[in-house]
Amino acid sequence: MRSIIDFVTFRWLRPRRPEVAVLRLAGVIGGFGPLRSGMSLASTEALIERAFAVPHLSAVALVINSPGGSPAQSALIAKRVRDLAHEKEVPVLAFCEDVAASGGYWLACAADEIFVQPTSIVGSIGVITSGFGFTEAMEKLGVERRVYTAGEHKSTLDPFSPENADDVVRLKALQEDLHDVFKKTVQDRRGQRLKAAEDVLFSGEFWSGRKAVELGLADSEGDLRQVARDRFGKRVRLRRIQGPKRLLRRLGLGRGNAADSLSASTEGLLDPADWAAGMLSAVEERAIWSRFGL
Repeated sequence: MRSIIDFVTFRWLRPRRPEVAVLRLAGVIGGFGPLRSGMSLASTEALIERAFAVPHLSAVALVINSPGGSPAQSALIAKRVRDLAHEKEVPVLAFCEDVAASGGYWLACAADEIFVQPTSIVGSIGVITSGFGFTEAMEKLGVERRVYTAGEHKSTLDPFSPENADDVVRLKALQEDLHDVFKKTVQDRRGQRLKAAEDVLFSGEFWSGRKAVELGLADSEGDLRQVARDRFGKRVRLRRIQGPKRLLRRLGLGRGNAADSLSASTEGLLDPADWAAGMLSAVEERAIWSRFGL
């Protein structure tokens, strides 16, 4: 039988539990063709805003597992996080899982503190462009390439034409510009915590999480639950911010398997060129992950 104290004790009289919004940022960053899509500001902005709208918020935790991708989308997502962190005056903590490299590390730099696992892969602060050349294959097949442009540089790095030295020079200049922006972002966010020379940190190399802490690219080793309990107390509540698709999958209302989903979502919608583009995008995405042994 309940005591009278139980009946007159209202919830609003109890101490509020600290709230930490947990936002997962996983996958390749950017668009990857008609059959696949990666993280972008468009796909994450609503979730970011929901994370910062949690009542009685003590912090926002970014759980990052990304090998990178689009520099522009990396910068846009990170900026939105920083804008809301400043507006709401809420600290942001990043927790790196398997990999936070290239654009994935750019996202981690949106946090005030970066935590890693000793086995995480962190870094790859650089810019890469990759592609294929099909000129010899076309010659063997007897295929003639015909390109018509208005603007002398419109067909730069056409994979069906021989490599042009001037195109490579222009590409290198573009990569240097993007690399400078990336480096400045890391320097602005990490500041005096960086403990190695620029030619080491910004060479495009990547390291284990333990080594990243030594270099100052991360602050310490730690997992989300333990850090949250240590920082905000044992009563801290981790409020996971999820999109509708992930919620449906957890409830068992999603598609049975990836093949069925692909078939159902694309039947009658994609022509052969779209299928080819989708296959190439899948290869490209796989190549991005495989650079880190994943």
